[in-house]
Amino acid sequence: MRVQFHTLGCRLNEAEVERWAAQFQRRGVALAGADEGADLVVVNTCAVTQEAVRKSRHLLRRARRVNPAARLVVSGCYATLEPGALADLAEVDLLVTNRDKDRLVELALARLDLAGAAPTPADVAAPLFARGRQRAFVKVQDGCRHRCTFCIVNVARGAERSRPIAEVCAEVAGLVAAGVHEVVLTGVHLGGYADAGGGDLADLVRALLAETAVARLRIGALEPWDLPDGLWGLFADPRLMPHLHLPLQSGSDRVLRRMARRGTTGDYARLVAAARAAVPDFVVTTDIIAGFPGEDAADWAATMDFVARVGFGDLHVFAYSPRAGTPAAGWPGQVDAAVRQARCRELGVLARALRAATLCRFVGRRVAVLVEARGPAAIPGHWSGYTPSYLPVRVAAGGAPVPVNRVVEVALVGITDEGAALVGEARP
Repeated sequence: MRVQFHTLGCRLNEAEVERWAAQFQRRGVALAGADEGADLVVVNTCAVTQEAVRKSRHLLRRARRVNPAARLVVSGCYATLEPGALADLAEVDLLVTNRDKDRLVELALARLDLAGAAPTPADVAAPLFARGRQRAFVKVQDGCRHRCTFCIVNVARGAERSRPIAEVCAEVAGLVAAGVHEVVLTGVHLGGYADAGGGDLADLVRALLAETAVARLRIGALEPWDLPDGLWGLFADPRLMPHLHLPLQSGSDRVLRRMARRGTTGDYARLVAAARAAVPDFVVTTDIIAGFPGEDAADWAATMDFVARVGFGDLHVFAYSPRAGTPAAGWPGQVDAAVRQARCRELGVLARALRAATLCRFVGRRVAVLVEARGPAAIPGHWSGYTPSYLPVRVAAGGAPVPVNRVVEVALVGITDEGAALVGEARP
């Protein structure tokens, strides 16, 4: 029997798919590539916005169309929030909500009366490499106790819970032994990580650096108000990559209050200043929502000004999308869709300028790059990867192939014409 996976949305979904794949392997179920036939298809859905719901439904229908005879299992946030809507889809054979997703493999094999082959030792990195990925996402925490007024994830993911430090260390050690060089810690509310013994996120990172041989460790998206004490000092170990994605959402304090965010722009600016003072070459990226209900021209001007002053390495810019079930969706003062899109375009121009400025600061340096993939077919002889500060690099090999999933030294010689990535030359 062969199983195929599809996912969209957050890195947490990616981490869950990788764990399911390893568990299916241990039960004797082979992995099928994206373009191969499968007997079982598992889709991990997203519902953070109405657009994500639409994409989830499209993905389910496409999965059925490509593998018409396969059994289809659906899980994730859309499956959890709107199980009735999915129950009406003929494509779905089994629905597993977030509450039960840790048992998805067991439930799928039992309830669909599927039989794997004899249990086999799992190559924990095989699912990762089979999907063309080199960085492993490791889920360490789930759920959220906070109630941002635009967000439905706290409902979909439920109460906060964290994995024990020893269990995470064992998983990372296994990935390293299987050939993984870079691990990304993921969670819904990563700053809320709490080991049963009292350890916080800083303690988890400290243990991973001390007890595993992971070459490159990254911390996933982290709420800026929840950084644990002692975090900055851990970056003295060069294996902890000097980058954090700290979602801001708005540069207007008035809008932040309406969003029920737990800090001000002043708090955020002080945090970024502390990071940059403590950690050389530290890069901060963020999320911004354009057109939140009640956001006026002055609020938007404040956001544009604050983003420019912080000088982010990159931005994820989203037009506000009303999500049924959240307080903000029913508020008066909804911003016109055309205005939201115009603000996205305006911020997009600034984001591209900030990204190019950040890349230019690194030209002339030599850095270690994890080579993750061969470059686009239109640019032969190039490979792609990321610097420790999570800056994309297009690596030229000078005629010699660059090994994928290898950390190589790269001389950064420029940036691409569109200003989206660094250009580097692999050095022996």
